[in-house]
Amino acid sequence: MAASFNRLASLTRRRTCRISSRPLPIVATCPFRPIHSTPVRRDDEDYQPPLPRQDFKFDYNDLVPEDKAEYDSLSPEEKLEYQADAAKMHAHMTSPEVESELNAEVSQLLYEMSQEAPRRIQIPKPIKPGLMAMGEDDEQVSGEDPEFQGDDISSLAHGELEQHREIREMARIAAWEMPLLSKLAKPFTPPALDQPLRFRYTTYMGETHPAADKVVLEFCTADLPLTPAQRTKLIKLVGVRYNPQKDLVKMSSEMFETQAQNKRYLGDLVDTLMAEAKDEKETFQDIPLDFRHHKFKPRLEFPEAWKRSNPKHEAQQPARLSSN
Repeated sequence: MAASFNRLASLTRRRTCRISSRPLPIVATCPFRPIHSTPVRRDDEDYQPPLPRQDFKFDYNDLVPEDKAEYDSLSPEEKLEYQADAAKMHAHMTSPEVESELNAEVSQLLYEMSQEAPRRIQIPKPIKPGLMAMGEDDEQVSGEDPEFQGDDISSLAHGELEQHREIREMARIAAWEMPLLSKLAKPFTPPALDQPLRFRYTTYMGETHPAADKVVLEFCTADLPLTPAQRTKLIKLVGVRYNPQKDLVKMSSEMFETQAQNKRYLGDLVDTLMAEAKDEKETFQDIPLDFRHHKFKPRLEFPEAWKRSNPKHEAQQPARLSSN
């Protein structure tokens, strides 16, 4: 019965809490004019007038599932007693004494809340990032640089030290690692006649550079297995890439990400040019050779007759030859 009584009390409180309390004056915390004596009241838009007091009527739907299960398990006499206890609890909670106590507690809480000083939210000032924090993901964590205490060198001196460290590192590589490369050296063998293509690469000693993937190809048209007519057609096809003074064709490629891909592309391009030059359907005989893109530079040689002989050098020449 004690558990039932507690549930009836909660049920009655739920029903009685539907009656809204009378709005009470709130003491203002902001300054007003001293001649104003009107009490400050809250302008509550959600305020509703109190509902008229109604007689208690037991409703089975107001019970929670646990109370419904317990109510269903009671006998008819116990159900009547359960409803009578609920009516008594409702009469007690809606009595003027209980309402006055509740209103007094609410008024006291509202007064205490009005007397509390408003809390000011302090927004932290942004920290100016220092030189050491520039470029970091969270510059506010590092904060400002510590004040210089005169116990360090300047940034210019640090740059000089860093350059000195790089020079010493290169000196160590030249002294200890580069001599080991002599074991990998191979004797030079001139290219054979069946190797007319010359590829040139550029390396930047491990550093990343946009021109590191570039490959340059050079070859002479006279070294290719072509007839004079096919050679002339090839010169017309390559256009401005042909140097008539040296009989040299120069092409380059850097459109791919690796040197091997660019080299393969240039090799395939030469094969295509060779195939087109050997095609006899169109020989381009009616198109003349155009070398306007090349500026011929005259090569001046000092005349032998103008050279002045030196008797002293001529006298020392036999001695030098004998010493060798």
